[in-house]
Amino acid sequence: MGASVIGAGSWGTALAMQLARAGHPVTLWARDPDHVAEMQSARENHRYLSGCALPAGVTTTADLEQAVHAGDEILVCAVPSHAVRETLECARPWIPKQTIIVSASKGIEEKTALRMSTVIAQASAAGERVAVLSGPSFAREVAETMPTALTAAARNMAHAEFVQHYFASPMFRVYALEDVVGVEIGGAVKNVIAIATGVSDGLGLGHNARAALITRGLAEISRLAARLGGDPVTVSGLSGMGDLVLTCTGSLSRNRSVGLRLGQGETLGEILSGMKQVAEGVRNTVAIDDLAKDLGVELPITTQMRALLFENKTASAAMVDLMTRQLKPEFS
Repeated sequence: MGASVIGAGSWGTALAMQLARAGHPVTLWARDPDHVAEMQSARENHRYLSGCALPAGVTTTADLEQAVHAGDEILVCAVPSHAVRETLECARPWIPKQTIIVSASKGIEEKTALRMSTVIAQASAAGERVAVLSGPSFAREVAETMPTALTAAARNMAHAEFVQHYFASPMFRVYALEDVVGVEIGGAVKNVIAIATGVSDGLGLGHNARAALITRGLAEISRLAARLGGDPVTVSGLSGMGDLVLTCTGSLSRNRSVGLRLGQGETLGEILSGMKQVAEGVRNTVAIDDLAKDLGVELPITTQMRALLFENKTASAAMVDLMTRQLKPEFS
């Protein structure tokens, strides 16, 4: 009986380490055999989490079938959002029927505008055996055993509670709930808002502007989540406000870093060419903006980030347009 983690980036590796600390044998899968060989030799993930030793309970492999078979209790999907469907479709023939699949991938699928749990359910035929793990958590801090609190959500509360207890340890606290929609929308949209706060900081606009963007960003998350059937209370919790504040202010945030460099005058191409890992907010901005427009939900920060990232709008113009929108009540 054990767990497997599909995706050996920083977050997947950190979760594999946490599962091992919680007492479970874990198989960590990476697509690149050379990467697996490096991890096996060094007993750490030099590429994405250098300096963090893999616990003895973590086994690494490039064999997807082997990894999936090993996850007969928990299968964690930690690949980037754009690779989730393809990866789970490949894994589908080998997924044990009792396995709970945990989505640790944040975002909205391009073209379909589906949340990751829905993509996983479709690609794996897992039905309701899909849960989501989300909240304020930098991978390096989890890997270094710093105190962390997250949310496990599933449509079936028993599944959420199983994931909660499976991951929990003294330095890793997990709360359970059934609002999958609210948790996933919080995890996806906060990356776009983090780009915006980075832009503001890069322009030197001060703490007032940053606080305003975070607060109004939370309003965007709330509106979209509510329109999709999520609970507004969820947005005030770890997977909403908690994750938003961390990603918008923390120095380890890739999305904030992208925005910071954009605000300082670099182009998106220059920034992305030097990044080892995916900044999910960049890829997800268009999908989230399209989804909101289809639903008739206004997301002004997201719309401005789309114009900045993909429509040649300048950072200063995007911020001016946000500040000079038509005045309205704060709550409506």
